[in-house]
Amino acid sequence: MPAHNEAALLDATVGEILRGLRSRDLTFEVLVVENGSTDATRTLAGDLAAREPEVVVHTRPVADYGEAIRDGILTARGDAVVLFDVDYYDLEFLDRALVRLDEASTPSAAPVAAAAIVVGSKRAPGTSDTRPWPRRAVTAGFATILRLGFGLSVSDTHGMKLMRRTAVEPLARQCRTGADLFDTELILRAERAGLVVAELPVTVRELRPSRTPILRRALRTVFGLLRLRVILFREPRSH
Repeated sequence: MPAHNEAALLDATVGEILRGLRSRDLTFEVLVVENGSTDATRTLAGDLAAREPEVVVHTRPVADYGEAIRDGILTARGDAVVLFDVDYYDLEFLDRALVRLDEASTPSAAPVAAAAIVVGSKRAPGTSDTRPWPRRAVTAGFATILRLGFGLSVSDTHGMKLMRRTAVEPLARQCRTGADLFDTELILRAERAGLVVAELPVTVRELRPSRTPILRRALRTVFGLLRLRVILFREPRSH
């Protein structure tokens, strides 16, 4: 769980996730990766770790969402790693994704590889997206660029996802981008490596508005995708 300036939500979010996971009788850890916070997030995260045995905290000096995700993947101890944001999480998605992680990708008599990543897609059929329409439009445009420019097979790359750590850890080490595009690059690399990436519909209810103005984020993402296209173009595919 990346956490940057999340003092207002962190305690409530982690508390709800702990209660939900404990009720499912799972063996788990909640890894909070605090990165570059200027509010009380680091102190609150430390307090949570001191009183809750399942909570582990890592700190990074610079705010970077993508590097925080990478840190979580590389240091997690379990093989199933779920990415939740402090303001966007859904344990019902986790329940369905855990089942999907071990299923074959299609019903077939022939053996088919199980999924390495399950994406909670904001654009999959059956999804309910309650965000304002400008944000939904940006998501649609982003997905179109990824489909046409990169050959992405799933409809979304951002937000909640469940990953098999042993499958994605080598790819996380290879990723060259951070910030908003790390998890996109991770999924693109997974598909290029021949891994199965599946998606599930979700209900999108964020607990606060986006902190970055939508136009600035869209422009930053477009330039980042151009750089990522060059990076991936220069690398051979694994299959």
